[in-house]
Amino acid sequence: MKKVEAIIRPEKITDTIRGLKKIGITGFTVSQVVGRGKQKDTQGVYRGKNYKVTLHPKVKLEIVLSDYMVTPTINTIINSAQTGEDGDGKIYVYPIYEAYNIRTGLSDFDIDDLANEERE
Repeated sequence: MKKVEAIIRPEKITDTIRGLKKIGITGFTVSQVVGRGKQKDTQGVYRGKNYKVTLHPKVKLEIVLSDYMVTPTINTIINSAQTGEDGDGKIYVYPIYEAYNIRTGLSDFDIDDLANEERE
């Protein structure tokens, strides 16, 4: 199993989720985050005062899936979230050694069967 973690622009999350659902990815976690990369600083205004924005809002998408789904998932995220501008984000892939279902307490080897569970 692998964990795919993608940091993307907030305005691209809907397109990305739509693309993931098309390839059968239905289980994921989405978090609002802020971060810093090559994207240029911007100016903000608060109560009439200008200030420099150095941390940009992003969305972090975390997906745990079987090894055979990693490449299609990465390609889908890139195709859905890419604008070609600085600040499009990053994708990281981590190994997952074990996963457990909290409800049953059993080891969860069939992580991709989330879609099947939803049908039951």
